[in-house]
Amino acid sequence: MGKDYYKTLGVEKNASADEIKKAFRKKAHVYHPDKSSGDEAKFKEINEAYQVLGDAGKKAQYDQFGSSFEQAGQGGFSGFDGFSNGGFNINMDDMGDLFGGLGDMFGFGSRGSGGQKSRRGGDLQVSLDISFKEAVFGVVKELRLKKKVVCPHCQGNQAEPGTKIEICKNCGGSGRVSRVQRTILGNMQVQTVCDNCQGEGKTYAQKCTVCRGQGAVTDTVSLNVKIPAGIDNGESIRLSGQGEAGEKGAPAGDLFLRVRVLNDARFERDGYDIRTNADISFTTAVLGGKIDVETINGPMSLKIPDGTQSGTIFKLRGKGITRLRASGQGDHFVRVSVKTPKSVNRRQKELLKELGL
Repeated sequence: MGKDYYKTLGVEKNASADEIKKAFRKKAHVYHPDKSSGDEAKFKEINEAYQVLGDAGKKAQYDQFGSSFEQAGQGGFSGFDGFSNGGFNINMDDMGDLFGGLGDMFGFGSRGSGGQKSRRGGDLQVSLDISFKEAVFGVVKELRLKKKVVCPHCQGNQAEPGTKIEICKNCGGSGRVSRVQRTILGNMQVQTVCDNCQGEGKTYAQKCTVCRGQGAVTDTVSLNVKIPAGIDNGESIRLSGQGEAGEKGAPAGDLFLRVRVLNDARFERDGYDIRTNADISFTTAVLGGKIDVETINGPMSLKIPDGTQSGTIFKLRGKGITRLRASGQGDHFVRVSVKTPKSVNRRQKELLKELGL
């Protein structure tokens, strides 16, 4: 009769991967042989069940053929990933979270991690004020900021110039050493950071006297930044690799430049369009004419047709702001307001009456 792995773990056949893993972890804590409530035979059963149900491919085969598929010599479930320890097949991919923080303590965190990973440099964020005109046409700005930079004395290699850097003899350059450690799952061979080189995989005859072996120092630097035409208030520019230098030769972080555009009393921005207001005389509104309009490119003449009503909006096509991530420019919209005379003389009144205005 085939084994019922679902019953062994105490889950339904439609249980999710997370539910299967939780059930295994719960039972593993109870039945591990090193615990007072342990049962070696039971632990082997739940481990075997999890190795099948915890793998999508093997679970599909089991659901189709049952556990007898193993004896049929069809590939079955006999070749689980992991290693054998006292008769148990342990999948190391699950060990990092099987017992919470214990995975990192016992070195299960990652496979083949090699030496100690140096930390990438930190990202920086800086705000920059620019004028409306600079946002419209673009500008190059000089920034001065204090940050970690590659040590100029050792060029980031952490050693005092002229001294030797050698591969660590204790770990052979891997940055990690293996040892046998007793855990709640029994004796296991685990990897730990090499205490001779602190995980770097190399040793120094003398560390750099300026950065003390960190490969980076704090300094004030100048940076010319090109602000593209069309950038808007609140938008950011990402400058890759211009953040703080990384530790021990690791890549630098990024610099994020947040732009603040100052207001201009003459223009109102609407996306890539410009909006302005203009006053026209009563006579121009009635008879038509031309007025001068201030645009971002200087004054332009705008034709006002006769009979123009107050509040009419005219469009100057292509006279707006350069599109930042596309070709072309926005438009300039002019809203006209008719100025009504505050006082008129008798002759003017007679003319208006004749015109029926």
